[in-house]
Amino acid sequence: MTDIEDDLKEILIADLYIQLDRDKILSTHSLRNDLGVDSIGFVELRQQVERRFGVAISDDDFTPENFATISTLGRLIRQRRSE
Repeated sequence: MTDIEDDLKEILIADLYIQLDRDKILSTHSLRNDLGVDSIGFVELRQQVERRFGVAISDDDFTPENFATISTLGRLIRQRRSE
């Protein structure tokens, strides 16, 4: 587990009010199906990620594929940070 993924879990619990213990959230859980993030939640998640990690997520990157799991979102954040 990376620091990015740990921070994403914190965002999900503190800001999106996911009702699971941190250690029960897996990086492979579907944000939509397993954790129950809805469309408004995804918009909030995008904003929180941009704020917390200092990255810009373009509309082209705001896709179901990039926001599928904590792992895929972490990969996107690492890509944006390296640019």
